[in-house]
Amino acid sequence: MSREMQLFKVCKGVLTGLQARNIHVTPAAFAAVAETKKAPRNKTFAVYRWNPDEPDKKPYMQEYTIDLNTCGPMVLDALIKIKNDVDTTLTFRRSCREGICGSCAMNIGGVNTLACISKIDASSGKATKIYPLPHMYVVKDLVPDMNNFYRQYKSIQPWLQRKDSKQKQTGGALQQDIQSIEERQRLDGLYECILCACCSTACPSYWWNGEKYLGPAVLMQAYRWIIDPKDAATAQRLDNLRDPFSVYRCHTIMNCTKTCPKGLNPGRAIAEIKKLLGGVAKKEEAKAVA
Repeated sequence: MSREMQLFKVCKGVLTGLQARNIHVTPAAFAAVAETKKAPRNKTFAVYRWNPDEPDKKPYMQEYTIDLNTCGPMVLDALIKIKNDVDTTLTFRRSCREGICGSCAMNIGGVNTLACISKIDASSGKATKIYPLPHMYVVKDLVPDMNNFYRQYKSIQPWLQRKDSKQKQTGGALQQDIQSIEERQRLDGLYECILCACCSTACPSYWWNGEKYLGPAVLMQAYRWIIDPKDAATAQRLDNLRDPFSVYRCHTIMNCTKTCPKGLNPGRAIAEIKKLLGGVAKKEEAKAVA
């Protein structure tokens, strides 16, 4: 073997060794960065607690401190972390984690919202206070009693009502009941409601007259069916609302619109119902409230 080839092999071995030593240094640098990133990011949550099995014990606020590096970015992630790793007795509702089901509605930092789409305020050193939806009976901890809310929803008969059969029959052939694009667009800003009750429990009128006043969420759904072009029970639906409490306890405070986690406008829907009840507007002239 020539001298040149021997010299090349020697040089190649030296370079390979240097490269290997450099590669070994790099993971150490990354490890140092990783250790820096893992510095604790502690956040305190003050959570409302009440256990019906301990009736002599008054409700209280319990504080939990968790490392935000070990949980997701939303308040619901923090609650799940607390329940799984800190206190398994903590009780709350949750399901979809996508802002669709409305199960995790609660009062976070003084605002009615959904825990699954409420981002943790990591910049504040203050404890985040979490309560159940206000002015409702509490089943346990963060779980409100929704029975009255659902009874009111049932009272507006939230289903399509028609006087003819389900399918029109013309000349022996079944025919669909076609809805135009414009008619469908009337329902925009109404059908998206997920019945989380954030708006109703933010309404002072609902706090004062919760047994008689239907509240923003239910009234918005009532309006959705009142103006549905396919529905034939408009007159009956309006007659069911002609009393001093069902609709007219609304004083246009607009807390409902401000707090809606879906960005809807229940206040305007209620105003439109009042116009229909007063004969100022007609069903055919109804427009979307989006």
